[in-house]
Amino acid sequence: MTRRLATAVAAVVAMVVAGAGALAPVPGTAGAAQAAAGPCAAWMDRGKTADQRADALVAAMDLPQKLHMLTFDDPPWFLYYGTAGHVGATPELCIPDLVLSDAGSGVAGLQIATTTFPSGVAQASTWDPVLQRRLGRAIGKEAHQKGINVMLAPGMNIARTSFGGRNFEYFGEDPHLAARTAVSVIRGIQDNPVLADAKHFAVNNQETDRMTVDARVGERAMREIYLPAFEAAVKEARVGSVMCAYNRVNGPYACQNDALLTKVLRDDWGFDGFVVSDWGAVHSTARSAMAGLDLEMNAVESPLPTGGIYGAGNRFFGADHLRAALRSGALTRARLDDMVRNIVRPMFEHGLFDRPVRPGLLPFIRDVSSPAHLSLARRVAAEGTVLLKNRSALLPLDRAGGRTSAVIGWAANPVGAANATAGGGSSHGSGLPPRVVSPLQGILAQAARNGDRVVYVEGSTGLDARLAAAAADVAVVVATDGATEGSDRPDLGLRPSVCLTVFCSAIPIEQERMIEAATAANPRTVVVLDVGGPVRMPWLAKAGAVLVPWYGGLEHGNALADVLYGVREPGGRLPQTFPTAERQVPFTRAQYPGKAGRATYSEGLLVGYRWFDAKRKEPMFPFGYGLGYTRFRYSGLAVRRDGAGAVVSFRVTNTGGRAGADVPQVYVAAPAGRGEPPRQLKGFRKVRLAAGRSTQVRVRLDRRAFARWDSRRDRWAVDPGRYGVLVGPHSRDLRLRDSVRMG
Repeated sequence: MTRRLATAVAAVVAMVVAGAGALAPVPGTAGAAQAAAGPCAAWMDRGKTADQRADALVAAMDLPQKLHMLTFDDPPWFLYYGTAGHVGATPELCIPDLVLSDAGSGVAGLQIATTTFPSGVAQASTWDPVLQRRLGRAIGKEAHQKGINVMLAPGMNIARTSFGGRNFEYFGEDPHLAARTAVSVIRGIQDNPVLADAKHFAVNNQETDRMTVDARVGERAMREIYLPAFEAAVKEARVGSVMCAYNRVNGPYACQNDALLTKVLRDDWGFDGFVVSDWGAVHSTARSAMAGLDLEMNAVESPLPTGGIYGAGNRFFGADHLRAALRSGALTRARLDDMVRNIVRPMFEHGLFDRPVRPGLLPFIRDVSSPAHLSLARRVAAEGTVLLKNRSALLPLDRAGGRTSAVIGWAANPVGAANATAGGGSSHGSGLPPRVVSPLQGILAQAARNGDRVVYVEGSTGLDARLAAAAADVAVVVATDGATEGSDRPDLGLRPSVCLTVFCSAIPIEQERMIEAATAANPRTVVVLDVGGPVRMPWLAKAGAVLVPWYGGLEHGNALADVLYGVREPGGRLPQTFPTAERQVPFTRAQYPGKAGRATYSEGLLVGYRWFDAKRKEPMFPFGYGLGYTRFRYSGLAVRRDGAGAVVSFRVTNTGGRAGADVPQVYVAAPAGRGEPPRQLKGFRKVRLAAGRSTQVRVRLDRRAFARWDSRRDRWAVDPGRYGVLVGPHSRDLRLRDSVRMG
């Protein structure tokens, strides 16, 4: 692995050196004003619609120009200024470069000097669409400054199992929460002349056998659980592109799956952007093109290791393959024109032609991480931090001074934190320059301001953890789990890892023993879990407090210190249920990871909290759960019909002694016998209140909040009957109940 990584790094260095003589922008990205007056005037007129401009451009293109738009250029995959791939400009037609980059936590891959924001699961944990849009806007702005105009984000696959290796990139287990988060992030990215990319379409819920596994899922579960976030991305956010996944879906590969790419995506939802393949996910030329794939990306011919992490093979959309398919009649000229139109149409709509990027060495080395973005990353990290336990109001720590605090754990120091603030794989930033604020650094800064003393031990022997905790007034133990793209988690334990760009390796540090030792020695121990999903907690009863910041990004340490000292509240609520142990959520092998190449989704709609509720199982921490530093009272629930939907209103009062935030959640219970789970999230609001203040909260539920997918009629249907409406701070504390007759 070391030699292969050295090869990869050498290749990038060679790219930078080779580019040193090309400090000017890449040729061919002519200014929009000049183009509008020249030979490109027919499609550079901003007064025309995106459809009109796209039609005019496609009509003017010859066959070689069209073929050029359908697959990426050389140099491939990370060797073009650290990006994930690109389609080079066509200067004679004023077509700008199309430059793609990873991913949802910021501009990543082999990019340098960008902001690594908290991971997707942390973003979802904020339950705050306004903040999520601000984050998306910041990511899009940094991308454009780096010469990038397609961000391969957000990921929005459902956390079907706690073991999923990429759950940290996604928005949790609930389709409504995932949809609301995805829409906000996409709108933010596309507030810039940058396209977002909804991925991975579809039913891409495991890393085990991810290149080949056939996800066998029923139509109703597909529509109600696994597709709503993608549907909202298309219909509400008008996402510019969608990435088809590696896996098969009910037989065909996702990137040549007509039922997904044409029937659902275009015919049912009206998608008018382009479908891009995941890297190496294409297995045919004509079949993929005719099924609905528009743009191929591949890792082939790259000196970087591909193997089981990224696919590699032929460029099926290379000019020779496409010409052969045209000659044979397997690919039609009409479909070829559609493919090109699908690519350029969203480029016109979202300003990529009018504000083209300028890829080159200068954008590559430019530092685009502004103080405003670091401040935003710090806020998102705190707002996404979930407080799971707070015995005897241990947190927040007072700021009177004179305290001795023990900070314990490899993940707390600068080296460990650099590998514990982002998951592994394509979304992992390069870490250059190294400027992650570690928990130790953040706590030291806050302690100095408050007159506290801090001691640090790594804690890997257990003995040092016990001694340090016992000698301190309060202990802060930081542990991590190294979730990564390319492999699922073997269990719910804590396994740290070291990552170099997209490649990660586990390291042998026994963190559970460290936590056990510290919590046994000092009941005033705060356990901080830098993780990508649920973990087991055999030490929970002994811990004084438990915080889950997930993967907190560059400002993790500062945000954690803010939360510990009460400068900010832990604003997060769980987007995924935490089971008591692995055995509480049993999958048969046929369900996960699959048998004979198939993963059978026989649980149907019972995913996440829906399964716990239906089976009457008590989780360790339920979906939507999270504590704050104050208390809230709910009252006065009223539900009334409003057209095809309903309006839910109620009052929330801060009954505590300090300002704080709460997330009242609205669940709907379908009439008995409809085959739906006991209750499902259909609305929420994040409210912030000063001590003693109240607010009236109003949540509108549209028709879909009461609908189920009728597979026989191939449509959404609302069955007549009385639907329960339940409101509370999380899925197992629904204090207010009413009902409304629908249908």
